[in-house]
Amino acid sequence: MNTFNAYTIDTAPANSKPLLEGTKAAFGFVPNLQSFMAESPELLAGYSALWDLFSKSTLTPHEQQVVYLTSNFENDCHYCMAGHSTLAKMIKMDPAVIDALRAGTELPDAKLEALHRFATIVVRERGFACDADVDAFLAAGYTRRNVLEVILGVATKVMSNYTNHVVHTPYDAFMKGNAWTKPQTAVAAGF
Repeated sequence: MNTFNAYTIDTAPANSKPLLEGTKAAFGFVPNLQSFMAESPELLAGYSALWDLFSKSTLTPHEQQVVYLTSNFENDCHYCMAGHSTLAKMIKMDPAVIDALRAGTELPDAKLEALHRFATIVVRERGFACDADVDAFLAAGYTRRNVLEVILGVATKVMSNYTNHVVHTPYDAFMKGNAWTKPQTAVAAGF
């Protein structure tokens, strides 16, 4: 098995140091994900930029977490599912919605479920959402801009989910109690 380095601000490549400093300023610490991403300043910069851009989208913070948690579920990312479950709780997201996203089941909120379904299709079909899928998303009250913002959120998670798969990122302390394993029943159920 390959071993990747987890960097600190002091040990990181020179071009990653300011990015890690920015991450620490935003979160109060450097999450394990970013400490591994620091090996490639370009990956770390790209992830940070997409994260910031998605946070400025017209999707609400709860809707952003639906996109992130859906992507994490579909990409089977233990680290990001634990992290975003914690973040969702911090913004007081409905626990029933969080539980459904972690289980891969229907959400109890119809509009958020439409977002969940659309994000699932985008991830599973690698962006090949048919017109009927887009129309159903729009009919739920979302906009064409939101369609494209979902793609931005999914792209953000591809960078982190795939990094975690390759480097085997360990959980951070703040994720305590939110460890996750993809339920096998949800995998078989699908949409």
